[in-house]
Amino acid sequence: MTTPAFIPGLELSRRFYAEAVRPVLDRAAPGIVHSAARLGSGSEVLGFDTARSADHEWGPRLQIFLSPQDADRHGARIADLLSDHLPKTFYGYPTHFAPTGDVGIGVMQATGGPVHHRVDVTDPEAWFTGQLGFDPRRRITPADWLATPTQHLAEVTAGAVFHDGLAELAPARAALAWYPHDLWLYLLACQWQRISQEEAFVGRCGEVGDELGSAVVAARLVRDLMRLCLLMNRRYPPYSKWLGSAFARIPQAAALTPDFTAVLAATDWHTRERHLSGAYEAVADLHNRLSLTDPVDPATRPYHSRPFQVLHAERFTAALTARIGDPAVRALPAVGAVDQFIDSTDVLDRPELSRAATRATLTPGAVTRDGRRGPR
Repeated sequence: MTTPAFIPGLELSRRFYAEAVRPVLDRAAPGIVHSAARLGSGSEVLGFDTARSADHEWGPRLQIFLSPQDADRHGARIADLLSDHLPKTFYGYPTHFAPTGDVGIGVMQATGGPVHHRVDVTDPEAWFTGQLGFDPRRRITPADWLATPTQHLAEVTAGAVFHDGLAELAPARAALAWYPHDLWLYLLACQWQRISQEEAFVGRCGEVGDELGSAVVAARLVRDLMRLCLLMNRRYPPYSKWLGSAFARIPQAAALTPDFTAVLAATDWHTRERHLSGAYEAVADLHNRLSLTDPVDPATRPYHSRPFQVLHAERFTAALTARIGDPAVRALPAVGAVDQFIDSTDVLDRPELSRAATRATLTPGAVTRDGRRGPR
């Protein structure tokens, strides 16, 4: 098979729906109201796909949403009809996805039989609950927000809706567009807290001759600053593979990238500290420009009596926490959302584990499903 010209995945899926899937639906299920979109996992959903992405889980694929009743009555039949009537290729790409050795991972492959397609026929409640652990068409509680990794929020609010006959996708995505104000302040405060806890270690590791340890700490701080900047810009930070790509798209990236790059390239802790100091002050200035709190002095300073230059980022945590109006949110421990205190893909990719971990971490004083304080 010759390699077809690369088409960005969202555009390929849009054409696939309009030119191949919709005609089958109109013939097979006339009058059934549906919505169509390409949401969820996949580099194309976030707009980061390249020709390399075509080697797995990429291609002509999308979701068809039906009402729960129609999904129960007609979903399997529609999926079978699509298998029989979809073209074998679309713009040069096979529409058949063959399984691989990895569970749930498919690759485009030519076939002479029925198409094992990736047009997922579902209903909104089942799909959103499977992706997030809750249905955003209903009330979203603080517990829902905090138990959901930003990668998953990005996957649901990015992508594209091609048709919304159910008139339910747009409101659900709008409800998830960004955190409620108090929770935003809380997450920013928690991100500053993470920085405050390690900013002195770059120098301390270096002082005892552990340049490798100093470099590891510095890299963690750069990652946390990048995530903080994305949160400040009201953008959900994606997971590590796309964090740098997403950061490059925010207005402050051009000014911060030279310092971040110099931190990572430095071979001694004094150089790391100097460039981190420049980055700290720039991000602190960004905080002040948001006017979420009274101005906080953005200058770095010595770490108590030790000869290390730090921001004392906990000052920003305190300023943000003081502006949180909801006493239940203000009383939460300074750990943040689940992906601010857990770094395990195996947990973050499973909503039931993310939600359980969040409940456990917020107890005592947990925020429950209905938004009330839990038992102490």
